[in-house]
Amino acid sequence: MKLLAIESSGLVASAAIASETALLAEYTVNFKKTHSQTLLPMIEEIVNMLELDLQELDAIAVSGGPGSFTGLRIGSATAKGLGLALKKPIIAVPTTQVIAANLYGSAALICPLMDARRNQVYAGLYHYYGDSFEIVEDQMAISAEELISKVNKLGEPVLYLGDGAEAFKELLSEKTEVPCSFAPLHLSKQRAGALAARAVELYKEGRIQTAAEHAPDYLRLSQAERELAIKQAAQKTSEL
Repeated sequence: MKLLAIESSGLVASAAIASETALLAEYTVNFKKTHSQTLLPMIEEIVNMLELDLQELDAIAVSGGPGSFTGLRIGSATAKGLGLALKKPIIAVPTTQVIAANLYGSAALICPLMDARRNQVYAGLYHYYGDSFEIVEDQMAISAEELISKVNKLGEPVLYLGDGAEAFKELLSEKTEVPCSFAPLHLSKQRAGALAARAVELYKEGRIQTAAEHAPDYLRLSQAERELAIKQAAQKTSEL
């Protein structure tokens, strides 16, 4: 099998092509350019380098959320457009699982964090047991303090990674009561290669959807939606 992986859930823009047994190409940029500028040229570059006919793809994998609302929309729109044009299924991989997949083989509890603003993080808790990926607690929107409490209750060494680990590093180091460490820079962020690896596992499990069905999982409302809900609630109160 071959699949195209598209990662745009955070500042990192990344695209990869993988088979069941090999990462064939990966293009990753962590720079302040919009994903609308970078993703399609990156995909075109790796496709051309591999002399790949897109019809050879079996599926298109995309970081399914949570993450940047704009980034997720761009990634999902790209995946949906390609999926519809090529008549290929979509594999939406939860973003915290994408980040955790960087640490395949780690014996520690893996805790990816994304900075969700408003004093919250998107996070999950995962384990690798040999080749088996175990979800201890899947992705959630939570305060850093609540997350640390969950980690402390599990009572085992933890490995933090993701941009949220950078943003809250001082707090994590101070409040985590179990042995903790932080992933090195080359393994700490989203990468399409890790997305592809996790997507291959989900593909084998039949965890696919049509391009028409796919939509990103934001985990919480956008700021505009929150403000609208507050406005509507206030309007209903005033009408009583």
